[in-house]
Amino acid sequence: MKMLRILVADDHDLMRRGIRPCFNRMQVGKYAAKPITGREAVAKAEELKPDVVILDISMPDLNGVDAAKRIRKSSPDTEVLILSYSYSEPTDPGHSRSRVRGYIVKSDSDRDLIIAVETLANHKPFFTPRATEVYAHKL
Repeated sequence: MKMLRILVADDHDLMRRGIRPCFNRMQVGKYAAKPITGREAVAKAEELKPDVVILDISMPDLNGVDAAKRIRKSSPDTEVLILSYSYSEPTDPGHSRSRVRGYIVKSDSDRDLIIAVETLANHKPFFTPRATEVYAHKL
C-alpha cells in the first residue's frame, strides 16, 4: 500500500491525539490532526489534499456532513470517513449528496478504524455492519 496522507478533524483534543497510535502499523506518510472546526478542516484539506479525512460529524462552525461536501468538491479524490459518537445521532440524509463513503462511531474498535481508512484509501466504501443497518435507508 502507498504511503497515506491522513487528516483528522475533531474538536476534541483527546480524540485527535488518541487516533494517531492506531496508524503506527500502517504506512502513513503524513498525518495531521489540527483542525478543531469544520471550516478549519475544509481549509486544511484544501491545503494538504489528503487521501483520507477522518471528520467528526459534530464540529463547531460547520458540521461534518457540510464540511465533507466542501472537501469532496474541492478535492474529489479525498475520501471522507465520518466519525460520530453514536449510530443513533440524528443525521442529514445528505450523506449521499456529500459523497461520504465511510462511517464509524467512536466506540468502534481501532481495528475497524484501520480497516476503514485502508478501504477508503482504495476508494471503496466502508460502513460497519451496524452503520449499514442503521443508515442503509438514508444513504
